[in-house]
Amino acid sequence: MLSGGLDSTLAVKLMLELGLDLEAIYFYTVFCTCNRGGNGCGFHSQRVAKEFGIPLKVMNISQEYLEVVRAPKHGYGSHLNPCIDCRIFTFRKAKEYMGQIGARFLVTGEVLGERPMSQKMHSLKIIEKESGLEGLILRPLSAKLFAPSIPEKEGWVDREKLLAIQGRCRKPQIALAEELGVNDYPCPAGGCLLTDPIFSKKIKDLIDHDELNLDNLNLLKLGRYFRLSDKVKLVVGRNAEENDRIVSSAQPEDLIFQVVESPGPTALARGREIDNFTQQICGMVASYADDADHGQIKIALRRHSPLVEEIRIVPKKSCLKIVNNQLPKPNHQIITNTQ
Repeated sequence: MLSGGLDSTLAVKLMLELGLDLEAIYFYTVFCTCNRGGNGCGFHSQRVAKEFGIPLKVMNISQEYLEVVRAPKHGYGSHLNPCIDCRIFTFRKAKEYMGQIGARFLVTGEVLGERPMSQKMHSLKIIEKESGLEGLILRPLSAKLFAPSIPEKEGWVDREKLLAIQGRCRKPQIALAEELGVNDYPCPAGGCLLTDPIFSKKIKDLIDHDELNLDNLNLLKLGRYFRLSDKVKLVVGRNAEENDRIVSSAQPEDLIFQVVESPGPTALARGREIDNFTQQICGMVASYADDADHGQIKIALRRHSPLVEEIRIVPKKSCLKIVNNQLPKPNHQIITNTQ
């Protein structure tokens, strides 16, 4: 299991040093933060696989993984991260793929005690049992802290050449990387949006309103997020790049609000009964725009189904004042603390 981070890269290197034939698997979800800009863990898992000359299977599990996030059997971590259920789910996927390619066992970069939820001894045993991989998971960085796995018992791997690293301090891994000539290892502490307190609130909002799907999740990554009612949510862009991405993310029924003739944001409203909030949304969008036309802000409204194309003129004095990320009406809620 190759994330492209430091631990999994070292695990690969150690196994190759012992003469094993490896095939790597990388799991991608919509919650990965290390993939932003095309230069994160997804990129580096490919780089590591290429550098070490091993095959790599990239598997997008985003859709199926939503059910894990929605109702994890073993609960959440400090935010909305279902770490134990996440590992069980991905290990089961890895087990399926092992059967397809005829692999004998699974290698991971896990370090005992490094993760507070999923890498404690008790948690690791649960994960092994519920994934159906008892005895078949080899953790070369911490192997000597565990009972011998089947690969060690069978003599496929020399246990004496495995390690006993534990805890959250990464100095042993950094020293090992220098010793083995491993120089480039991004995301040393992992990268998952489910551990982010602000983004977790947004996801919780979607779960509470039974709106957790990939389209809505991708929208959450853009701009300021507001819940206007049980049926309507709003995203307001913070810069030109987000404005463009908001437009490209629009579905036919979404309503787009674009400031025209002066610098300002683009916003997207999604849900039923949007038309009940158009004037209020215009006031919100205008509050972020520059006052470029004698105290008036022009906002274009566009939707494809049913077709809506009109210009609203919002006097600057009519803009909704948003102070310290608080909206003026109590039934409106902002779900992010971004500027």
